[in-house]
Amino acid sequence: MQAASMLDQALTRLDEAARHLDLDADVLEKLKYPRETTKVRLMIRMDDGSRKSFMAWRCRYDDTRGPTKGGIRFHPDSTMEEVETLAFWMTFKCAVMNLPYGGGKGAVQVDSRTLSKAELERLSRAYVQAFSKIIGPDRDIPAPDVYTNSMVMGWMADEYASIVGEATPAVITGKPIALGGSLGRDDATARGGYYLVQRLAGTLGLEPGARVAIQGFGNAGQHIARLLAADGYSIVAVSDSRGAIHCSSGIDVDRLIAAKGQGSVTNLAGADGISSIPADELVSVDCELLVPAALEDMIHERNAGSVKARVVLELANGPITPEADEILAAKSIIVLPDILANAGGVTVSYFEWVQNRQGYYWPVEDVHARLKSTMEREGDATWALAQEKGITLRSAAYVHALSRLAGAIEAHGTQQFFTS
Repeated sequence: MQAASMLDQALTRLDEAARHLDLDADVLEKLKYPRETTKVRLMIRMDDGSRKSFMAWRCRYDDTRGPTKGGIRFHPDSTMEEVETLAFWMTFKCAVMNLPYGGGKGAVQVDSRTLSKAELERLSRAYVQAFSKIIGPDRDIPAPDVYTNSMVMGWMADEYASIVGEATPAVITGKPIALGGSLGRDDATARGGYYLVQRLAGTLGLEPGARVAIQGFGNAGQHIARLLAADGYSIVAVSDSRGAIHCSSGIDVDRLIAAKGQGSVTNLAGADGISSIPADELVSVDCELLVPAALEDMIHERNAGSVKARVVLELANGPITPEADEILAAKSIIVLPDILANAGGVTVSYFEWVQNRQGYYWPVEDVHARLKSTMEREGDATWALAQEKGITLRSAAYVHALSRLAGAIEAHGTQQFFTS
């Protein structure tokens, strides 16, 4: 039997949520397929004078609730199926947070770490040149993702402005502050997850001093470590692409960030009781809170049984497979699902878009306060729905989002569904 595709696995979440709602069949039919996916091959000039091509995609999954929104990742293993799956998740993420967006996603199949800064800029601008008719402030709004950042977004926004002949800051979020970026965007994904944990800590049985293991120490992993440590949590294990380290008495976050800046957190192994452990053993570390902050499918049916944490905070997209979800649920491990837990990034991206369109920029305290309020509101609603229906938080989040999507689809009517 052929294994289920990544998108097929993601769609099982949709089917599960639909069982708890009385929906028109048209709603599910519309949400089971992306609205449009564009595939191009980007050709750029390398520093040595040669030309090299890279496969690239942009998917607009569903725009019923507004323009599509989603990041652009540069990764050597990216595929069209991955892009469509991520766009599906973004559709539900925006709906669960009640943002006026649909879901989109983009990618370039490249190991950006092998590119010079000049080559990276050429590739970033080539992406916008290829997709300039796809993106737009009222149509599709990209943002940073894996191995892209504010610098890349700045180049892309500048290229779009050159193409359309005018500055259009609302076309892309996650930009540098000097180009219309929002204060508070740098740590938004982690901060949103932190606010959710703060809100539910008492209910979840998490107290100051609780032990935390973080899988992945990029932007989100570093910021969640800093925020939780400042709140009294103990960071006992961390992994990155080169390996993992563990210390039962806790690891200083400033030292972790410094070591990562010099190449890898594993540089701390052997100092002050910090030991090296295999990266795939991080999920089994004895702790109260496990934070997957790397890539998809990191917790699966072969390792889910070894998870000892009481709570899992999904800062990565899709880090737990459906099979692993069932194993964790059977162990009474509570999963704070990605479409809610890591939605701080897209929420502050929305704030940036609003500020760009208004031409009025908020102080960081306002951004944090609005994010906290939004995370608490939707976190409370999801928790209440889970209790009411006796379902997991993941299922509740999808039910919460699907009810909003269904309302929008039905409000548009059949003409929009069949012809647009």
